[in-house]
Amino acid sequence: MYQSVEETIRMVNDKFPGQQISQIFANCFRDTLDKTIKKEPDGSSFVITGDIPAMWLRDSTCQMRPYLMLADRDEALADVIEGVIRRQFYCINRDPYANAFNETDNGNCYMHDRTDMKPILWERKYELDSLCFPIQLSWMFWKISSRTSHFTGEWRTAIDKIMTVLETEQYHESRSDYRFQRPEHPFPDTLSRDGKGALVKEGIGLVWSGFRPSDDACTYGYLIPSNMLLSVVMEYLAEIADQIYHDSELSSRALQLSRQVRSAIEKEGVIDFYGDKFYAYEIDGFGQYLLMDDSNLPSLLAAPYIGYCSTDHPIYRSTKNAILSERNPYYYSGKCLTGIGSPHTPAGYVWDISLAMQGLVCNDPEEKLRKINEMTAHDAGTGYMHESINCNDSSDYTRSWFSWANAMYCELVLDYLGISLNPRP
Repeated sequence: MYQSVEETIRMVNDKFPGQQISQIFANCFRDTLDKTIKKEPDGSSFVITGDIPAMWLRDSTCQMRPYLMLADRDEALADVIEGVIRRQFYCINRDPYANAFNETDNGNCYMHDRTDMKPILWERKYELDSLCFPIQLSWMFWKISSRTSHFTGEWRTAIDKIMTVLETEQYHESRSDYRFQRPEHPFPDTLSRDGKGALVKEGIGLVWSGFRPSDDACTYGYLIPSNMLLSVVMEYLAEIADQIYHDSELSSRALQLSRQVRSAIEKEGVIDFYGDKFYAYEIDGFGQYLLMDDSNLPSLLAAPYIGYCSTDHPIYRSTKNAILSERNPYYYSGKCLTGIGSPHTPAGYVWDISLAMQGLVCNDPEEKLRKINEMTAHDAGTGYMHESINCNDSSDYTRSWFSWANAMYCELVLDYLGISLNPRP
């Protein structure tokens, strides 16, 4: 039992007395802490994603975000968050190319993939965002709680490994040894070219990613939303290097990468389409691109949420209009729901994460409340959120226990009530 959590639940209930919103919020807000977290003997916290018994670096960060807002007034809750950060950087030190980890070196895995697997790994899909989110969580936790005890020697060692991967993957074709193949599985569960993945033009400033946050393979190797997040968290890292580690070399290295990536996004990642400018979802540097968005974070829709730009940035506005329309092949409209889905789930299924994100990136309180009510009305009577929902039948959904979606619902409710996180340094 965490006092601040129960106080927050009571506060939400006072704002929505007797309403389903307050009950679902209570369910979701307690869920991650009660059911997904295991405190380890070393003081770290292992977090499963829900109905899969593994810890994703991305998911575990997003699962913690609603609790960050309470970390300055609840020491017990802050201990849990710090434990998650410690576990994340322990995992990165074990393998900076992996996306999901077991609690122990038990050899459990999703598939027997052809890659440099280790017993600690559940899956070894290299996803650029997996290296960004733990830095984001570390910085936000520091800023909110004022704690610095999570900035350990192990944290610093992991940062060296992260920087090596990032700088290597700017030159994926010539410098990277990463390979991934899932035998007898088609794209997007495996990488092309004997596991090397999508061919990209090297040295343009962007960082290659094998897989998207959905765990689907990238069509083109430069995933723009993940590079957006990278450009922001490198600014966080520079501040940490300066103020915590007093390491001017690391700070300069991080800022240089941040500037390279941002410059490349604005130069290579902006598509002029019949006079309108949009951010592409993926590019290869040779001129090919995808105009789409996916529900998983980071997404193009989430660019202001991750701190890359403001909501009134002109290219972001035109991009948002495009991806919330039929121009986006994964934008679905049905009898029950309208919103963004993912190629990771069946056609016509809208994700709760994307519905929450629509609310989080808008400045209109009434629109935020509409999204909350929309998500609330389509819980299929479960009292929880889901991965995706059939836009024509809300009783038909994927994943009955998806902690990340529960966290996003809570974050949107708190944001509507004026409790939100500032993603900028």
